[in-house]
Amino acid sequence: MEGLASSRVWFDFHSLLNSSYTQNPSSRSNFRKLISFPSAPIDGRRTTNSCVRSRSMNQLKSGTLVGSSVVDPSSESILDELKSKEWEIGALKDELAATQGIRIRRRSPTDPPLHYVGPFEFRLQNEGNKPRNILEEIVWNKDVEVTQMKEKHTIYSLKKALESVHPPRDFIGALKASYHRTGFPGLIAEVKKASPSRGVLREDFDPVEVAKAYEKGGAACLSVLTDSKYFQGSFENLEAIRNAGVQCPLLCKEFIVDAWQLYYARTKGADAVLLIAAVLPDLDIKYMIQICKMIGLTALVEVHDEIEMDRMLAIDGIELIGINNRNLETFKVDISNTKRLLEGERGEKIRQKDIIVVGESGLFTPADIAYVQEAGVKAILVGESIVKQKDPTQGIRQLFGKDISHP
Repeated sequence: MEGLASSRVWFDFHSLLNSSYTQNPSSRSNFRKLISFPSAPIDGRRTTNSCVRSRSMNQLKSGTLVGSSVVDPSSESILDELKSKEWEIGALKDELAATQGIRIRRRSPTDPPLHYVGPFEFRLQNEGNKPRNILEEIVWNKDVEVTQMKEKHTIYSLKKALESVHPPRDFIGALKASYHRTGFPGLIAEVKKASPSRGVLREDFDPVEVAKAYEKGGAACLSVLTDSKYFQGSFENLEAIRNAGVQCPLLCKEFIVDAWQLYYARTKGADAVLLIAAVLPDLDIKYMIQICKMIGLTALVEVHDEIEMDRMLAIDGIELIGINNRNLETFKVDISNTKRLLEGERGEKIRQKDIIVVGESGLFTPADIAYVQEAGVKAILVGESIVKQKDPTQGIRQLFGKDISHP
């Protein structure tokens, strides 16, 4: 294009972060950003992969349409946009400070879009555009999926729909009642057809029949997978179970990346939702917990390690913490992870806060149940070991080593 001046620069975002953050090299690499500013020089590393383009003065004066953006000829507008950009940088600093230890990057799997600031356009550097593990891949795709769903179901329509949904069932109350009735951790039985690591778990999968078998076997609550791409679940399954007369409270087992999903899950019959600490910053967790309480959802907050546990114990309002024994990087399962996270001061804080701990992953035998119960678990979430059984009701008996069904 005639009259187009182009320059390519890196702005090193590290200098904006506090000293404690910059001491963590593994975290720094994930958050380098391309930032656009006016013609003042920017110190930093140079690259040829992304660019900041300065349009010609003729375009600025005329407000010519460039791509999908109209360049505003007003210098005041440009300054306002730059001030807005500075605010975004400040907000990102706060978010980064709050999310130390988060290992799941929030990045779309599509090519990075163009962004416009006054006469400048830029792309975020498309560095490391492949997910590092299956959870990261799921989250990236979930971001895209939720964006598309929000176009079909506005937040206004969901709030309107909440006016006619049935009152929520007491998820935590059901777990406590089961614990006191049986002497065993309350069972959250998972209605799951498949998983990315194991493939199809049950060929003759009927979500309603599985749910009824779980309830008959003594499950306190049910967890229903609603992700379709990786787990072959659906919100239709959640609705079908709720409408079939199953009395167990229902957990919507979804990968929550946006508060919009909370409203959607509630309209589909959920009594509880899963919030994953490895995915969500502290501020998002706090905000979503407030929304959950406002619309009648229980939040099960999932952690994988000591860092995530410490983050969640510092947040007020959490009543239910799930300890996932599956390593996010290797996907290996080690149930001693539960005991490790409940030892010492962490265990004492959990008791002081009266938080119910849920053991997750790797629970297949009565000995496994006894191990995590001794560590301090009051509930367990189990899927594979019982859904694969020909008779899931009998699978629950085998899991506990006795009949825990309602008398």
